[in-house]
Amino acid sequence: MPREFDSLDALLDHGFDTVIDVRSPAEFAEDHVPGAINLPALDNVQRAEVGTMYKQVSPFDARKMGAAMVIRNVADHLNGPLADRDGSWRPLVYCWRGGQRSGVFAMLLSEIGWRAETVKGGYQTFRRLVNRALYDDPLPHELILLDGNTGTAKTALLPMLAERGAQVLDLEGLACHRGSLLGAMPGGQPAQRGFETALACALRQLDPARPVIVEAESSKIGRRTLPPSLWRAMLAAPRIVMDVPLPARAAYLARAYREVIADPDIVAKRLAPLRRLRGHAVVDRWVELSRQGALEDLSTALMLDHYDPAYTKSRRIDERAVLAVVETGALDQDGLARAADAVVAAIGR
Repeated sequence: MPREFDSLDALLDHGFDTVIDVRSPAEFAEDHVPGAINLPALDNVQRAEVGTMYKQVSPFDARKMGAAMVIRNVADHLNGPLADRDGSWRPLVYCWRGGQRSGVFAMLLSEIGWRAETVKGGYQTFRRLVNRALYDDPLPHELILLDGNTGTAKTALLPMLAERGAQVLDLEGLACHRGSLLGAMPGGQPAQRGFETALACALRQLDPARPVIVEAESSKIGRRTLPPSLWRAMLAAPRIVMDVPLPARAAYLARAYREVIADPDIVAKRLAPLRRLRGHAVVDRWVELSRQGALEDLSTALMLDHYDPAYTKSRRIDERAVLAVVETGALDQDGLARAADAVVAAIGR
C-alpha cells in the first residue's frame, strides 16, 4: 500500500534507507526529492517512445512495450547501483503520480525480499507540499534585510555572519546567480521547481524564533522568481545598510567579477539590454573600459551610470525601518570581519 505523507516535514523525514526517483533523467534534473537517487524506469528516449505509442497506436500496446522496457531497466539497476544492497535495505520509490512506473519498480524489489514502498501521489505529492510551504502557508520567519548599494560585499558577508552564529538565507546561492545582468554563474540556474525545493528545504532548517538575515534582492534572481510570501516578507522587513565608499566598492567589484568584466565580449553581450535604458554611448564606454583592462574604472562607471541610480529608485526606503548603518572604509578581510561583527551586534540590539 502506498505511503501517504501529509506535510513536507513528514516526507523529508521519511525514515527509509534510500529514496529512489524512477522518473526519466530529464524529469529528475528539473526537480526531485532532496537526497533521492535517479534509477529511471524509462530513460528520456524510452519515455518519449511510450508516450508516442500511447497517443498514436493504443494505450494497451504502449503499456506492454513500456513494461518490457521497465523490467530490462530494473535488471540493469539490480546488477549495477543496487548490487551491494543487503536484505535489510528499505527503499522508498516514487514516480510522477505514484502509478505504474514506481508500482512495477517497487513490486520487483519487493519480490526480491526488500521492504520497498511507494509514495502515494508520487512526485506530484511532493510538489504540492513544497507549494503549500512556499505559496499557501504564511512565512513564519522574521527577516532582516542586509542592504546596500552594489559592491558592498553583502553576499560575501553572509557566510561570515553564519560563522558568527547568525541565521542566514543565501538566495543567490540557492538560485545559482549573483542577481544582476553580470551575475550568471557557471553551470547555469536550477529550474524554477528545483529552486523552490532548495528554498523550502533551506527555510525548513531555520528557527522561526530567531531572525534570519537575507540579502536585499529584487523579486527575481536571474530567471528565478521568489515566491510571493517570501517577497512580501522581504518588502516589509527592517534593514541593516552597508555604507562603503565608492573607491572601496569599485575595488571589491573588480575583484569579485574579474572573470566576467575582464572579457569585453561578455560585457557587451550581457549589458546589451541596457542600451535602450542607458544609451549606446554609455554601454560602448563600458565595453571599451573592459577592453582596456581598466576594471576598477569600469566598476565605478557601472555603479555611477546604472546600479546606484537603479537601487535608489527601487529600494522603497520609506517602507522599511533601518536597524543600523554599518560603515567600513575597506572590503579586505579585516574590513569584512569588522563589518560582520557590526551586523551581528545590530541584530542583537
